[in-house]
Amino acid sequence: MDISSLNTKSNEKLDLSVRIVSGVGDERARLLGKLGIRTLRDLIGFFPRAYEDRTVFKEISELTPGVTVCVRAIAATSPELSHIRGGLDLVKLRVADDTGVMDIVFFNQKYMKNAIRQGEEYIFYGKTAGTVLRPAMTNPIFEKAAVSMKPGSKEASSGERMGRIVPVYSLTSGLSQNVLRAAVRRGLDECGGVIQGVLSDRVEEKYGLCKADFAYENIHFPSDEDSLKAARGRLIFEELFVLSAAMKQLRARRAVTAGTSISPQDFHEFTDRLPFTPTNAQMNAIKEASLDMSQKKPMNRLIQGDVGSGKTLIAAACCWMAWRSGFQSAFMAPTEILAKQHFQTLSGLLEPLGIRVGLLTGSMSAKQKLETRDKLKKGEIDLITGTHALISEGVDFLNLAFVVADEQHRFGVNQRSRLTGKGDSPHVLVMSATPIPRTLALIIYGDLDVSLIDEMPPGRQDTETFVVTEKHRERINAFIKRLVGEGRQVFIICPAVEEDEESDNGIKSARAYYEQLRKQTFPELRVALVHGKMPAAEKDAAMTAFTAGESDILVATTVVEVGVDVANAALIVIENADRFGLSQLHQLRGRVGRGEHKSYCILFEESSGDASHTRLAVMRETNDGFKIAEEDLKQRGPGDFFGARQHGLPELRIANFAEDMLVLNQAQNAAEEVIRGDSQLVLPENRRLAEQVARLFEINSDRLN
Repeated sequence: MDISSLNTKSNEKLDLSVRIVSGVGDERARLLGKLGIRTLRDLIGFFPRAYEDRTVFKEISELTPGVTVCVRAIAATSPELSHIRGGLDLVKLRVADDTGVMDIVFFNQKYMKNAIRQGEEYIFYGKTAGTVLRPAMTNPIFEKAAVSMKPGSKEASSGERMGRIVPVYSLTSGLSQNVLRAAVRRGLDECGGVIQGVLSDRVEEKYGLCKADFAYENIHFPSDEDSLKAARGRLIFEELFVLSAAMKQLRARRAVTAGTSISPQDFHEFTDRLPFTPTNAQMNAIKEASLDMSQKKPMNRLIQGDVGSGKTLIAAACCWMAWRSGFQSAFMAPTEILAKQHFQTLSGLLEPLGIRVGLLTGSMSAKQKLETRDKLKKGEIDLITGTHALISEGVDFLNLAFVVADEQHRFGVNQRSRLTGKGDSPHVLVMSATPIPRTLALIIYGDLDVSLIDEMPPGRQDTETFVVTEKHRERINAFIKRLVGEGRQVFIICPAVEEDEESDNGIKSARAYYEQLRKQTFPELRVALVHGKMPAAEKDAAMTAFTAGESDILVATTVVEVGVDVANAALIVIENADRFGLSQLHQLRGRVGRGEHKSYCILFEESSGDASHTRLAVMRETNDGFKIAEEDLKQRGPGDFFGARQHGLPELRIANFAEDMLVLNQAQNAAEEVIRGDSQLVLPENRRLAEQVARLFEINSDRLN
């Protein structure tokens, strides 16, 4: 996310092409473009991913293996070039200071033979190897001692300079750290005097934040640790402040949109006809949604609940409420099998009440699609369930007033918008079975009202979980045979489809493992296969057959992660479990325990490390998806936590939701105070913030609406 906001003159300057930077020609501009750097703004906003602290100097006698330091020493010998096996070149020399000697080795850098001269003094930076008595460095960075300049000087900031903290950037092939550092240095010089932040003097003073120009200089080329800390603090706060203000603007924008008011209903008429009693959490969510739908503005509510918490019932109740007022509803699911599953569930709940439920998917025949679309347009279908087919051209409604998007993170904003565009600002309910830590939900769903389903329906059993190693394989295979003999079914999850997807030979691939299980391990059982590279029709056929009990074991990738409901499945075995995030493991575990049978989850770990075992132990200790999500976020951060950019968040340049929650709370409070006093951001003091919020929406138009 871009976090500098500037006056008109500043914007014009920072929006200039990176080509104006000295040393950046057409080829380098092309390479920088691969990193998303096209303008001066992009260049100075391309923050380092790490830093090398080259301020720490040690004498040779003080060196210990594994420590990264600078050493000032004289080349005691001339570099010697030799050739070793495999065609590698080896350059060796010995350096010395007043306290001892150290060996220097360069692999495959034969030009180093002439780069260092005996008798001259150099500064070497690298990780110490060898022993305490005979230390060594391999491929160190070095320079002549006379070249090193005063820490903090601009002259010392763009090359391999010692005595300072040096930025380390993400790179692309063809760009070196030196080239990028030099480009950033010159870019900052070009921007001198035009960098202005979005924060007012009052906010800076209240939260103890440094000025924007100081922050940009010291995030790239910090003069010391304190300056780097101050720069990071300012930029993290400002980034989260802009995001918080943008989300509050979204909420305010939606509040003034006119929507369809649906008459409140007595839900006892609905719940009394159910074959079960809803939980208190379900009833609270129904009441919250019904109150939203009775207003003259569109509802935008998220139903967030763990696997099996009963979110579909809330959607069904809202569909019933819309039907009682004479309106149509649409329920969109990410896959055909889920759409069909919801069609069956909703038909069972709602058709006895008189609601006409239809289905529209891509695999239906042209005649079936035409008939369904015709009924929908005439109002002869009250609730349509389906896939992306619902948003295709030619699908029209008589009076659509309520829309449900299941597994909301699987749909882009534009897809949801295309569906809601088929009605007159319909009410929207999005559902997610991916537990998200409450603190993180504050910002991700800052534009939505959230109903949390934190209570499981009666009779829902916890799945007993075990973490095992390969030595338990025969026992687990015997357990699989026993369960299948009792009439149960089994999922076996592999992290890869093909054997060559991972270079590590220890990885289990679905295709190869399926063949092994079918031919060798369980030849007497019915073993099936499903993975994401299969054609949709084949995939759905395999899942449908497994759901119908026509196969005993389903070998699969994470394609079965969300939503598939097989009540007879009582065991899920997850291979290479330490390759998955905890939240993903929890979603996979949710495929079992959905019926009356005692269910189990077996996690095979390939690593015997304590860290891996401790991480997987969380799965053994709790079935609470929210607790697991909190732990997962701590361990992996939000990028890996959500995976494949599914979360709808703008990309953050410097802030980290896992580490910066305190700053997030402060930034939200500051944004709330600003929006409260100037909801449209029209005051002169908020003009730069308004520009930056607009820029944020423009950059992330596919994620925010």
